[in-house]
Amino acid sequence: MIQIFRNIQLTVWTVSEHITEAPFVLILQILRKLPPGLVRPVASFIASIAPSSVQPLVLLASLASGDEAGLIRRFASIAASGVEGEPARRAAEIAVAAGLPKWADALLGLAASSSQTPSTTARRKWYDGDMSGAIAVLQGRPGNMAKQRLRLESELRVFSGWNPSVKSDPMAGKPQRVLHLLTNSVPHTGSGYARRSHSILAAQQEGGWEALAVTRLGYPVQIGALTAKKSDVVDGVRYERLLPGRMAITMEERLQQQASELFAVAADFRPSVLHTTTHFVNGLVAREVAKALDVPWVYEVRGQLADTWASSRDDAARNSERYKLFIAREADVMRSADLIVTLGESMKRNIASMGVPENKILICPNAVGGAYLDTPLEQHEARHALGLDPDGLYMGTVSSLVGYEGLDDLVTSFALLAPRLPKLKLVLVGDGTAAPALREQVQALGLSGRTLFTGRVGPKKARLYHLSMDVFVVPRKDSAVTRAVTPLKPVEALASGRPVVASDLDALREIVHDGVNGRVTKAEDPALMAEVLLELLEDEGLRKRLGAAGRKYVLATRTWQANARAYGHAYETLVSNYRRRVS
Repeated sequence: MIQIFRNIQLTVWTVSEHITEAPFVLILQILRKLPPGLVRPVASFIASIAPSSVQPLVLLASLASGDEAGLIRRFASIAASGVEGEPARRAAEIAVAAGLPKWADALLGLAASSSQTPSTTARRKWYDGDMSGAIAVLQGRPGNMAKQRLRLESELRVFSGWNPSVKSDPMAGKPQRVLHLLTNSVPHTGSGYARRSHSILAAQQEGGWEALAVTRLGYPVQIGALTAKKSDVVDGVRYERLLPGRMAITMEERLQQQASELFAVAADFRPSVLHTTTHFVNGLVAREVAKALDVPWVYEVRGQLADTWASSRDDAARNSERYKLFIAREADVMRSADLIVTLGESMKRNIASMGVPENKILICPNAVGGAYLDTPLEQHEARHALGLDPDGLYMGTVSSLVGYEGLDDLVTSFALLAPRLPKLKLVLVGDGTAAPALREQVQALGLSGRTLFTGRVGPKKARLYHLSMDVFVVPRKDSAVTRAVTPLKPVEALASGRPVVASDLDALREIVHDGVNGRVTKAEDPALMAEVLLELLEDEGLRKRLGAAGRKYVLATRTWQANARAYGHAYETLVSNYRRRVS
């Protein structure tokens, strides 16, 4: 009961901190945490009953429903009607939140008379990565804008080299104990990040290590889990939560608060190794706590988050202040870690290019365990369990429905194949920001009756969808992120005995071996992808041969148990070398 009261206190504090400074951003964050199946119909209804309204509620409804075209029409109406001042500023605020910077600029041009325009202008510059420019706009501004400036100044200092500090208190770590600092985790988050973390922790415990996970300050209360407990135990893995009654206002103070609380947990647990993951703020905290305890620490690079940030913006983002500082901080954290873990060869090359010796980099790829190791269900059994036509022909994916996944190209390929293969259906399992546009694309092509959007599903159901498909497709766009980061889902598809067709990108070629367990095809070329898919969809024997080879490959090279053994050996070597170095 006491913890629930503290959770409510933390929630109230969080809302109050954001509602005055950026109410529209807060509302959008709340809406994005709610089930899309609930939010989108309600938002669509609100937008439909006010087709010409430009009130903030209706603009937010258009955004929440995924109707970007409708939102742009409303912005155009505001600009054409000459609306000025505060209404224009509010619209600009929503344009920034929607990732429509050109419309934000147009609307800000009409908002000069609003006293709050500097606040939105600062957010607009921050969106572009112009951190110093955003702060300069707020200089000398009173009230909430002064608070906004303090917050942004603090974040810039963190990006520029600030570090938390913890008083040194060396201890003797207990053998075969590892403490993981995580951004999020099961059971509150079902992302690939959370699932990978849980698989690693469970496999480490099975391998003889005592593993404890600690999640970031305020999680999971800050994502809406008001009844969250101080700790969770999932499959024998313990997750400790850092849930104060309130959090510090600035980024520096919050990271300092997190470092102090993590130190207290670590001092009690007495690990021989600390292990954390991207991005660099986790590394800053883990590095300082490890230094204070005098134990080695591991930094696991699971993605290139600076590139992920830049991928949703124009090319200029890579020359921005934020991007350059982000890359520099990541490099600093990587070089200072005692060991780097990453997902594949492509990422290893990127890390080495930042000055990390290759002998300090361990590859532990995305892998499978649990039910994926069992003999797969027959295809017709999986389809029966899902209510699918057992005699149909199915291709598709299990993925976050976001732009860089290239699912619009998959839909275009499906449209090319549909007339030639009457039994073919497309299955898109998952949800994300691209879902509304994909639904509109499918509808415009007249393929709604042959396309299944499942929405977000749990791991057991996701496995059934893997097993139900004839061909699994990974049509990722060609970008810095997709060339480097190896996803988990195609590994699960291969473990299910299904051939994979993937974009011809470095990271995907590490998983999909052309003509052996699947096919690779040129990224962002739907016509060529359709031809490659057609070859597989028309040849059941080929599909079975490639699928069998894929499962054999995964079971031999990509299991969590094998990863756990690699982690354990690396930890033991690390601890031994560390003791010799400091003695």
